[in-house]
Amino acid sequence: MSKKKTDKKRKQGAEKHASYKGTVEITRSGMAFVTVENMQRDVLVRPHHLNTALNGDIVEVTISKESNSGRNEGSITKIIERKQVEFIGRLQFQKHNVFFIPESDRPMPDIHIASDKTAGAENNDKVVVKLIEWNKDKRLPEGEVLEVIKGENVNDLAMKQLLLQGGFSLSFSDEALEEAARLPEIISKEETLKRRDFRGTLTFTIDPVDAKDFDDALSIKKLTNGLLEIGVHIADVSHFVQPGMTLDDEGYDRATSVYLPDRVNPMLPERISNELCSLRPHEDKYTFSAVFKMSSKGEIKDVWLGRTIIHSDHRYTYEEVQQIIETGEGLHSDEVLLLNQLAQKMRKDRFKKGAINFSSSEVRFVLDENKKPVGITVKESKESHQLIEEFMLLANKHVAMYIGSIHVKDKPVPFPYRVHDTPDEEKLLPFISFAKKYGHKFDNSSPEKIAASFNQLLNDVQGKPEQHVLETLGIRTMAKAVYTAENIGHYGLGFEHYCHFTSPIRRYPDVMVHRILQQCLDGEPQIDKKMEQKCRHCSERERAAMEAERAANKYKQVEYMSEYLGEDFDGVVSGVASFGFWVETVEHKCEGLVSLFSISELDDFRYIEEDYCLVGRRSGKTFRIGEKVRIKVVAANLEKRQLDYELVVPNALPTVRQNGNAMAKQPKNKTSSPKQFGQKKRKKR
Repeated sequence: MSKKKTDKKRKQGAEKHASYKGTVEITRSGMAFVTVENMQRDVLVRPHHLNTALNGDIVEVTISKESNSGRNEGSITKIIERKQVEFIGRLQFQKHNVFFIPESDRPMPDIHIASDKTAGAENNDKVVVKLIEWNKDKRLPEGEVLEVIKGENVNDLAMKQLLLQGGFSLSFSDEALEEAARLPEIISKEETLKRRDFRGTLTFTIDPVDAKDFDDALSIKKLTNGLLEIGVHIADVSHFVQPGMTLDDEGYDRATSVYLPDRVNPMLPERISNELCSLRPHEDKYTFSAVFKMSSKGEIKDVWLGRTIIHSDHRYTYEEVQQIIETGEGLHSDEVLLLNQLAQKMRKDRFKKGAINFSSSEVRFVLDENKKPVGITVKESKESHQLIEEFMLLANKHVAMYIGSIHVKDKPVPFPYRVHDTPDEEKLLPFISFAKKYGHKFDNSSPEKIAASFNQLLNDVQGKPEQHVLETLGIRTMAKAVYTAENIGHYGLGFEHYCHFTSPIRRYPDVMVHRILQQCLDGEPQIDKKMEQKCRHCSERERAAMEAERAANKYKQVEYMSEYLGEDFDGVVSGVASFGFWVETVEHKCEGLVSLFSISELDDFRYIEEDYCLVGRRSGKTFRIGEKVRIKVVAANLEKRQLDYELVVPNALPTVRQNGNAMAKQPKNKTSSPKQFGQKKRKKR
């Protein structure tokens, strides 16, 4: 068979009896589908061929036949990696046996619990159970109780479920905790002599007011030659957490801390994150640093990388630093203002060189003593945040540049670069066409021209009615940043070399970067043949954390808005699909769906895919991203994390106009897809 025909066959499907690696999704009916990369259609797996696979597992599937629907059918032959091994549910005691009944929306078997692994739980107790073993020869898996859940706080259970569904453990093993407890907190003279000493240099941290782990600090000193010496000091986690330790294994498994509205699920135990490695004020701490000699104009004259020891003189909150920037007064105000001046200069230069200036706001919940939301605040990116951001970006870039210059046997050192690809043409072209309707030109002749066009557009739309829609859709054209050993640069930042070096307490790739950096500084770089595999794992864990965080935020939104059922609010259309449109309230930033059915009496609305809007056939009334509307909260479903809104002021709806006359834009003959930038149709199953 020719190569062309073989490639064609591979694209169309898969050969019988061939095995592939993929991720399994089990439906509520028990049928499963394995998604294989570069395969057009999922592989159907019937319940009796799951071979102990659970929802989300990475598996090996063997193609056995083609089903009547034309879809390949197969059997799971191997579990490569479990997505989730901890579950919440209830215990049932039956004579001499104990069984765990999981609370799951996907089919899974009960888990048998040995009598000595119940952790003192009693019949019908709600517990967290860990799956220990499931041999395919055994009918039921074996497990052990990790925690007995008392009180059954609904909020607490919901957050724990989201973490477990994302594959994140709720606790650390006894071995990991014991290792952490044994780590010495004494700063030894022997270790200090190996490090560059910055304890006599003014050093401080800037973090959120509620932060407990301080993993970065800045130092500043004026040199006799007129230059400034600025140090970016990062907690030296790799000094304490070393390969082969249980701590390292469990840190790698998590790969990231998860930040939910009411808690942090840490990558490492608090003994490390909040004590040993946290750069707390007035304490000597081991750090890994990037030290820059630069002019008052921000010109970098020298870069030094290596292990250090620091003593933080002060702990600032972002609000305190912002006040110094705005008033010019406060503790160490001269140094803070100088650092801010440099940061703003670097920021301006970065955008000039091709970085894209997308802005974003972060919603935070005000919680009561029961962790129930009683208020919502929007965190803005101010100059105090940008001060830290710019120096962290500078350190990350220069560490990646240094590693990129190292070769072993004419090959680059395997390294976890943080990369960001250029926009996908399939997403970009519709956006360019849409922006043109508002009079914004776009040059897509090169990646550099695309970035320049984006920045020009973002500048031009400030304060205009189309600002929200174009910013929202523009962000959705962007690729997702990932970790990989193949350095293709970071498009959004405009950097040829970039990595994550500055947050090893909460990101495992940063720990990897520290280790590789020290190897290179020692002149002993190593070839890690599993680097790409580790990068993929860290990227996947990052995505899982983001999904858990989004789901938790949505849960809190629904919980908060459930107190306002029947009340009206101003909102902005935040997404449109063929079955309705989403509205985000102006006051709370809480998003809910206005279904097409609920507005069907107003007109016969059709989804115009290329314009990202719904248009009434008779009236020409439109709903598009960025439009202001008035809505009523009609339903809040915590279990599904869904808010339902109804339109309140239909008479104020905008219309599509041409030559001053209202017109109803007719859809094309083809059926419009419900898919649009960043929104997904709710699954019915």
